[in-house]
Amino acid sequence: MTTSSDQPVPESSTVQTEMLGFLAKRTGTTWATDADVFGSGGLSSLFAMELVVHLEKSYGIAIRGADLRLENFRTVRRMAALVERLRQPAPGGSGA
Repeated sequence: MTTSSDQPVPESSTVQTEMLGFLAKRTGTTWATDADVFGSGGLSSLFAMELVVHLEKSYGIAIRGADLRLENFRTVRRMAALVERLRQPAPGGSGA
């Protein structure tokens, strides 16, 4: 799958695998895709912002406004879904 700019859109499973690796490297913990990474209280809101920056840079997306809710970053699955949604062309847009 590609976007109108011909950049490949990462599959959800690819994003999940990459995010699991990123989290393991940064936290020293192995995570499941549906584990609440903030539920244990071990990760801070500062780390949440690090996740935002990582996702934006890694996947060429801009996370703004309502998308900055912590709920979008609680699990690797939710992060992958956010990336997929933000990589889609805007509704009604020309795609150019």
